[in-house]
Amino acid sequence: MTKILAFVGMPASGKSEAASVMRQEGITVINMGDVIREEVVRRGLEPTDANTGGVGSDLREKEGRDAVAKRCIPKIQATNEDFIGIDGVRSVPEVERFKEAFGSDFTLVSVDSPLEIRFERVLARKRSDDMKDISELKVRDERELGWGMGEAMEVADVVVENNGTLDEFRDRILALVQ
Repeated sequence: MTKILAFVGMPASGKSEAASVMRQEGITVINMGDVIREEVVRRGLEPTDANTGGVGSDLREKEGRDAVAKRCIPKIQATNEDFIGIDGVRSVPEVERFKEAFGSDFTLVSVDSPLEIRFERVLARKRSDDMKDISELKVRDERELGWGMGEAMEVADVVVENNGTLDEFRDRILALVQ
């Protein structure tokens, strides 16, 4: 069976950094946002926050709240690896879908970080679908909370605080991986 360490958290909380730590340890990571970005491209849309969010909402509305998880499971199984990371769980139905597929080998980690720190990170990372001011981050937070992110964070098996230095956070993630 494949052991899964999946990350949930608000935008820019540190999920991608946690995934990066796993990759540096030689662990494959499936990014749930990439599944949505692939669909944005397939639909011929620009990769803006509005389009990415709209496609994410559309997939969940048409295919169920676990739509992205369902699309990730074959990718995970195709890796045929003993340990996999998942970046970007958004809802309890996704958690349930992963637990159904992987049972007790699935561990959900909530990454917690305050709004102001998250916005500083958004400005620093310069992704095409990122927000330009804190009010846009709040809008994105509300959209993702509407998908059930808050409930998913509440059912996490582990909570990792990310409000200190990058090295402190990386050490916390390494402790989970080793």
